[in-house]
Amino acid sequence: MDHPELTTHGVGPWRGELPSGPEYDPELLEHGDTRNVIDRYRYWRMEAIVADLDLRRHPFHVAIENWQHDLNIGSIVRSANAFAAETVHIIGRRRWNKRGAMVTDRYQHVLQHPDVATFAAWAKEASLPVIGIDNVPGSVIIETFPFPERCVLLFGQEGPGLSAEALAACEAIVEISQFGSTRSINASAAAAVAMHAWIMQHVGFRQ
Repeated sequence: MDHPELTTHGVGPWRGELPSGPEYDPELLEHGDTRNVIDRYRYWRMEAIVADLDLRRHPFHVAIENWQHDLNIGSIVRSANAFAAETVHIIGRRRWNKRGAMVTDRYQHVLQHPDVATFAAWAKEASLPVIGIDNVPGSVIIETFPFPERCVLLFGQEGPGLSAEALAACEAIVEISQFGSTRSINASAAAAVAMHAWIMQHVGFRQ
């Protein structure tokens, strides 16, 4: 029976007759694939995975302010990849800690904007409403907010949240309902919750 040998770190070398599709990487077929990718993409070339993702990405974007080298950015990029966001936008510092991304940034489109004004101008030109995620006065709870199908979900730094300039650029501000004593949840956790809220409103699931 032709099949790869499963391992605790992915899959081993391909066993049996080799597949011939252009998406397959000869070296991965020979030596095994230890990357953190779903089974559909086992043994695929990175470029082939990106090209296939481009056919199925969702029309929401994710933006993150990066003024203090926030360690959460990598985790947010990883979640954006998991939920097939169109593009991740880094606002501010070009350098960011990629450790939390677990190399998913190789498969995810990432753009950098030097400041909020440049990002806001880009979003306006793209006709994408900016939806801020923060628990500030006047925000709407996420459980009642209808996310536009095409939009940008904007997140601030861990601690201070969205900057005043970023808040001014938002069409709406949404907060995640909380029921404990803490004032806020981790920025990367909030990003994952918000992305999944968009998914629940705009992606159909079979019963």
